[in-house]
Amino acid sequence: MPGLSAPSDYSQEPPRHPALRINSEKPFNAEPPRSALVSSYVTPVDLFYKRNHGPIPIVDDLRMYRVSIMGLVGNAKELSMEDIWRLPKYTVTATLQCAGNRRTAMSKARKVRGVGWDVAALGNAVWSGAKLADVLELVGIPKLSYITQAGGKHVEFVSIDKCKEEKGGPYKASIPLIQATNPEADVLLAYDMNGKPLNRDHGYPLRVVVPGVIGARSVKWLDSINVIAEECQGFFMQKDYKMFPPSVNWENINWSTRRPQMDFPVQSAICSLEDTDIVKDGKMTVKGYAVSGGGRGIERVDVSVDGGKTWVEALRYQKGDVPYIADDIRSDKWAWVLFEANVDVLQNAEIVAKAVDIAGNVQPENVEDIWNLRGILNTSWHKVHVRIGHSKM
Repeated sequence: MPGLSAPSDYSQEPPRHPALRINSEKPFNAEPPRSALVSSYVTPVDLFYKRNHGPIPIVDDLRMYRVSIMGLVGNAKELSMEDIWRLPKYTVTATLQCAGNRRTAMSKARKVRGVGWDVAALGNAVWSGAKLADVLELVGIPKLSYITQAGGKHVEFVSIDKCKEEKGGPYKASIPLIQATNPEADVLLAYDMNGKPLNRDHGYPLRVVVPGVIGARSVKWLDSINVIAEECQGFFMQKDYKMFPPSVNWENINWSTRRPQMDFPVQSAICSLEDTDIVKDGKMTVKGYAVSGGGRGIERVDVSVDGGKTWVEALRYQKGDVPYIADDIRSDKWAWVLFEANVDVLQNAEIVAKAVDIAGNVQPENVEDIWNLRGILNTSWHKVHVRIGHSKM
C-alpha cells in the first residue's frame, strides 16, 4: 500500500520500555511486570502488552495512506486519514486481552504451544477514532445490518503486516456484520490511544478495536476492510484461537469442529504479589484486575487466604471519582475493574482470586478442567503462594 509498508526483517523495530518482560524477540512479544497493571486504571502505552506476528510496519507517507473498503458492498471506497478524521470522533475505554494470557500457568498442567504469557498480556486504554458503523454507511450499509444486499454477513480486516503463519501473507480476522454495524458495540477504527496518536507497536496509523473480544480480532496497521459472505478464512480465524476440550491433541484435532473464539470469559488475576512471594508481616492489601468479555461487568471479586476454603469480597473500582456499579451507565462497560482486599495472613498461605460477572459466570477452580492444546483462555482461579519472612523477594 502506498504510504505504509511492511519490512521484511526486524532491523527497523521501534524502541520499547526496558521494564517489559520479553517473551519473544522476533517477532516482538512482551508484557509489563504484573505490578504495573494495578498502578493505574488506564495502562500507559509503553507498558501495554505488545503482541506481534512479524516486523512492525512503517508509515512512509501518511498523506498517501488509504484504507480500502470493498467486497459485497454497494460502492467500494478508499478512505484517507483525512476522510476518517472528518467522521464523528468517539472515545471508548476498553481492555484488550490476548487469548493466550496466563498461558504459562496452563502449560504447567500439560504442555501447550504458544507464546509463554504470564498474567499481564492485557491492558486497559482509552481508544479514539471513527465508529466502524459510520464508516460502513459510507459504502451503503445501514446500521444494524445482518446482511448486505449483495449477501455480505461478515466484515474482514486485513493488515499490512506479513506473518509466517499466513505464508508471508497479511494478518487478517473478521467479525459478524451485525456487530460491525451496531453503534452500541463500539467497534472503532482507532487512530488515538490514551489521547495521543497510536504508536507503531499499537497499529499506527489506523487499527481496529473490537471491545469485549479477544485481542486477535482487533487488527492493527489496517490495509483493507472486506465485506464477505462467510467468516474470514485466514489462519488466525480457522487454525488458531479456537477452544478445544482437554481430550483433543495435535494428533486428533479437527479445526473445523470449533468456531473462532470471540468474547473472552470472565477473568481475574492478583498483581500485587508474585506466584511465590515473601511478605514481612501478615497484614497486606491484595490487588489485581478482573474483566469479562461481551461488555459484561464484574459483579464480584472474591479473595481467599486459605486456598479457597473461605472468602472475603474485594473492593472494585475503575475511575477514582465514580463508584463502580457493574451495569451503571457511568461505568466503562468494556473495561476491566481493579480490585483490592485487606487481609491477614498469619502463616504460609495460598492466596486465591476469582471473579463473577453480571451474567453469573464464574472462573473455574482448576486449570486442568479447561486445558486446551493451544493454551488459550486460562481463566482458572489465580493462585499465589506467600510465606511470612523478614524480606520481600
